[in-house]
Amino acid sequence: MVKRTDKDTFILNDGTPMPRLGQGTWYMGEDKKERDREIEAIRTGIENGMTLIDTAEMYGEGRSEELVGEAIRGLDRESLFIVSKVYPYNAGRPEIFRSCEASLKRLGTDYLDLYLLHWRGSVPLEETVECMNELVAEGKIRNWGVSNFDADDMEELLSIPGGENCRVNQVLYHLGSRGIEYDLLPMMADEGIAVMAYSPMAHSERSRNRLTSHPVVREVAESYGVTPEQLLLAFVLSKKHVIAIPKSGTPEHVKENAEAVSIELYSEDLERLMEAFPAPNHRTPLDML
Repeated sequence: MVKRTDKDTFILNDGTPMPRLGQGTWYMGEDKKERDREIEAIRTGIENGMTLIDTAEMYGEGRSEELVGEAIRGLDRESLFIVSKVYPYNAGRPEIFRSCEASLKRLGTDYLDLYLLHWRGSVPLEETVECMNELVAEGKIRNWGVSNFDADDMEELLSIPGGENCRVNQVLYHLGSRGIEYDLLPMMADEGIAVMAYSPMAHSERSRNRLTSHPVVREVAESYGVTPEQLLLAFVLSKKHVIAIPKSGTPEHVKENAEAVSIELYSEDLERLMEAFPAPNHRTPLDML
């Protein structure tokens, strides 16, 4: 197993170390024909230092969690950082406790390193926060956070008693979608809350091709001797408070992703990339998938 360095780790606001580069699993576990290759991909990622694995009860209605559980079976649990997410309609009493237990069973583990509210729903935030903190006290989860929360949502969350225990906000973020840089990312940095970027290389093939085919992206990638996809990942990881969870179902692509954490971009190259894909100069709605 590859040993990570301090540069590869983010320290959460309670002192917990969290890998800065992990593995997403959206859509994984849904096709039985791909199962063996997907398990190999997850294990390859772990062997290459990508010990953070993100999943959710929504992904394949639990099949992704089952896949992750099979992939990590027999491994040192303490060396892994397992994240799952609860449906908004399961984020209150008593559903959240049943959902958490079901996720733990599918994953084959006694605890989650991080449990996220997948997106905001009708359950009052006060109730979700209270339940999350109870799950921590019970040892079912070690930390909790949210996903797809914009700046207004985060302000409300942090005003709730116990809301300061939020450690992570998982949002869509990549070179072509930089809206969070206007207000959300600075806010999270001020609060010491990590931003976990999903789809850090864009989600759809069309969106990714728009980025990877851009002449600036290709020129900069070539100058570093990396692929355009690796460059996109390195851009996201260049942000101090950002964690990235690219999804890949093949061992070959996972290895490429793992190498991106060691790419250090010069400031002038970052400027070229940001000029090619400028961030908005005003507040914009949070991008979501």
